[in-house]
Amino acid sequence: MGVDLSPIVEKHEITLESLAGKKIAIDAYNVLYQFLASIRQPDGTPLMDFSGNITSHLSGLLYRTERMLENGIKPVYVFDGKPPEFKEKTIEKRKKAKEEAKEKWEKALALEEEGAKTYAQATSMLTEEMVKESKELLSAMGIPYIEAPGEGEAQAACMTQKGTTYASASQDYDSLLFGSPLLIRNLSITGKRKLPRKDQYVIVYPEQIPLKEVLDKNGITLEQLITLGILVGTDFNEGVKGVGPKTALKIVKEQKQFEKVLEFVGEKYKHEFEPYIEDVFDYFLNPPCVDVQLRWNPPNAEKIREILVEKHDFSEERVRSAVEKMVKGMEEKGSQEKISKWF
Repeated sequence: MGVDLSPIVEKHEITLESLAGKKIAIDAYNVLYQFLASIRQPDGTPLMDFSGNITSHLSGLLYRTERMLENGIKPVYVFDGKPPEFKEKTIEKRKKAKEEAKEKWEKALALEEEGAKTYAQATSMLTEEMVKESKELLSAMGIPYIEAPGEGEAQAACMTQKGTTYASASQDYDSLLFGSPLLIRNLSITGKRKLPRKDQYVIVYPEQIPLKEVLDKNGITLEQLITLGILVGTDFNEGVKGVGPKTALKIVKEQKQFEKVLEFVGEKYKHEFEPYIEDVFDYFLNPPCVDVQLRWNPPNAEKIREILVEKHDFSEERVRSAVEKMVKGMEEKGSQEKISKWF
């Protein structure tokens, strides 16, 4: 879910082509949940193989990554490591919400209600087996992936700060709180999309949000942006009731320092912050991350076929076509370099 900063950030539409030759650090869990939520049948049932195994995540990884490669983008997926202890409450809360959504979905299906798919999307669960399969498929496609020591977005932000990657990619704004110089949104959902419960379609474009612009236009520092996020609510803490991004911005600009903001909010809004709230602030400001070296390899067509066609009943023709497009994209659009220069 992440923190809501949309009212105070300006999003700039870009094209996939404009990212040709760029290394992009993608929040793996974020996009896998996108695939599980969006790649479904009309009644909300996820894609499955003949044995009943869910394959929405694999379908998304194959075809969305193929499209990035077609446009010359060099993706690297960053997987979450061990979450901080103070995230346990959020994890439990999300688990409960998914269970409630599942009950609503099953009820809607039984009544043949039109909104069944909406409930279904909120039931998405990413299992350890799905994560393992995703990594196997990425390896077969020659795409590097990173095991973060903590939050994937934090690692992606560190990589972008150090220039290892050009930008972080996620739907969540947390990347900015972690200090990523550039956030790309909609990277994996670009294209024609149907509006929920409407017979209408919209075109979704990639968006970029430079951190420096966010800070400069709002007249705040990174520390104040983190404080603002904490007031609104993050994956690690409950926000202050009645305080949205604009009100939070006003508070941090007036009170300036983190400790004074906490005191002010406690007095005016009677809000009791979690006892570990200072740890949350420190985690955003100094997240755990590791140095990495990235290498892309030629796709292993036979391994991809084994994972998708033989094990999960994908169309062999469509898989073959996807692999061919990957290679062609690498050769023709990767900063006008030949495929050998990628690896």
